[in-house]
Amino acid sequence: MSSEQKPDGSAQPENGESRPRRLMWAAVLTGLEGLALMVGGVWILVYGLMGEADDQRQAVTGGITLAVLALLPLLAARGLLGRRGWSRGPAVITQIMALPVAYNLLQADSASIPAGIVLGVVAVTALVLLMNPATTRALGIRGPGSAEK
Repeated sequence: MSSEQKPDGSAQPENGESRPRRLMWAAVLTGLEGLALMVGGVWILVYGLMGEADDQRQAVTGGITLAVLALLPLLAARGLLGRRGWSRGPAVITQIMALPVAYNLLQADSASIPAGIVLGVVAVTALVLLMNPATTRALGIRGPGSAEK
């Protein structure tokens, strides 16, 4: 079950083991968050450009910002699928940033509460999957106490 680090930073399984399901699901959840951010950003951008927003400049800026922020989880998800060790950090950061957003959605009006619940569950689930020892091994990340002697 050990893996060897390749020069490009990806973990190469020694015995041809496949990608752990935990890693795949973490990548899927992270990718879905990135996709949701991208869709939201494009929607706000189009809404602002069509002149429907109260403040067109603010809507355009917000839309572009969300679209650019979507790149972090999308790249992290791609890295996780490719078993790149560097990808866990951005994926974890994405989940940590999602938790206060979920909390704020839960505090808003009743229409936002289901979105807050879904986002909170997704973020906590993805964090658990990303911190799982099988995931860290698959990514070639050594945990504490695993220094070679």
